[in-house]
Amino acid sequence: MRPHCLLLVLSVVLLPVCTVAVCRRGLLLGGWTPIEDLEDPHVVEIAKYAVTEYDKESNATLKFESVIKGETQVVAGINYRLVLAANDGSATKNYRALVWEKPWESYKSLTYFKPLLKG
Repeated sequence: MRPHCLLLVLSVVLLPVCTVAVCRRGLLLGGWTPIEDLEDPHVVEIAKYAVTEYDKESNATLKFESVIKGETQVVAGINYRLVLAANDGSATKNYRALVWEKPWESYKSLTYFKPLLKG
């Protein structure tokens, strides 16, 4: 059998097996996965980065307090979708942030940062 035919046959046979294995573990590629340890130093670093970047972009003076909730998504890097608490100098408020990271390039980008509305 020619090498490219063998590769095609193996792809057709192994792809469904690999897909089932990934789905059984709850790791759906491109899907959102809850962050289990919200105090993980890297998660806190990402949240602090979000607050710092927001402060730079908007001339705000928020101070990071904690990560309340978070999810990750594997894309061409990792998206971190976080709910975090930050203090604006008079009160602590909750914000939703999305940070895209490519750790192999030491690259981060704040996609959005918005206050959560009460109610």
